[in-house]
Amino acid sequence: MASTPAKVPPLPLLRALGWFRDGLAAVHRRLVPGHIALLELNMTGFLTQAINAAAELGIADALRDGPRKPEELARTLGVDEDALRRLMRLLISFDVFTQRRNGAYTLTGISQALRSDAEVTLRDIFLFFGSGFHRKHWTHLADAVRTGHSVGPALDGMPFFEYAAAHRDIGDMFDRAMTSVSTLSTEPLFAAYDFGRFDTLVDVGGGHGSLLTEILERTAAGRGIIFDLPEVVTELPAQITKLGLAERLSVQTGSFFEAVPKGGDAYILKHIIHDWSDAEAERILRTMRTAMEPDACVLIIDIVLPGHQRPHAGKFIDLEMLVNATGRERTEQEFRNLLARSGFTLTRIVPTAAPESVLEARPAR
Repeated sequence: MASTPAKVPPLPLLRALGWFRDGLAAVHRRLVPGHIALLELNMTGFLTQAINAAAELGIADALRDGPRKPEELARTLGVDEDALRRLMRLLISFDVFTQRRNGAYTLTGISQALRSDAEVTLRDIFLFFGSGFHRKHWTHLADAVRTGHSVGPALDGMPFFEYAAAHRDIGDMFDRAMTSVSTLSTEPLFAAYDFGRFDTLVDVGGGHGSLLTEILERTAAGRGIIFDLPEVVTELPAQITKLGLAERLSVQTGSFFEAVPKGGDAYILKHIIHDWSDAEAERILRTMRTAMEPDACVLIIDIVLPGHQRPHAGKFIDLEMLVNATGRERTEQEFRNLLARSGFTLTRIVPTAAPESVLEARPAR
């Protein structure tokens, strides 16, 4: 079943709140001594690992059915009670969990998102980004800055996506994390953009199919094709049948560097282009241009880097691309240039309440 649409606050309101939040944080950093502000920033890394530990241990799932006292929770999880108390003490101070007067731990609005069965769960994101595999790469950020190249191939013996395909424990963990990332932008995306106007949608690099199945479940008409590598979509046909979408949704396999399905009215590239260098991204787009009819369009769903100097999710993810992939986040002008070189004209950019925007482009005349 399609998820119940959540009401997305107006984009101007969210932007105003963002300005206010960032302004308060900037004032705080400027009021305290510089070394204190820097130390506080350093401590955020510890907090991230503490949340990762909570995700790995399954604390939120253990509290799903109600509060539990420390000794009971420790027994359920099979962990040391004293160490658990110390972990929870830190997380409670940041409202990740809370503790009642009788000592029992309980969930907060924040930790609800660490439940594995939450409608929007971040558990898999923390498991991947807090894993030893991922941390190992980020310890070499300075090397990536020195050379301008990803550190992954040197550390792993091959580029990340090849490594993930060969080591399915890492690949599956990554795929689950990316599915979680996608759920974060689902409602903002549907609030901002009308996918129902297209008869046939092709989700290129569609992964587990979460976006396209959601689109078809929300629209009475329309058909879709999920296109990805064979090892990624192995279980998709059975899932599509279970959802009752077998007559409207199909799966095709292959590499988007070689060929993509023909006949689409719109080709979706969600979180794909940012994974690749300009040369590789251009190759993907040219492959799509070859398959497209003149009146079709490509929908790039990615972050458009802002020109301001305030914090923004894209600035963090851009460094992730530097460390672990060949790609990068791009500004509007960089997208325009990339699309023009690939045979497209950027026709409009539709911002959403999430960090991503929808960049709509059509074959150049």
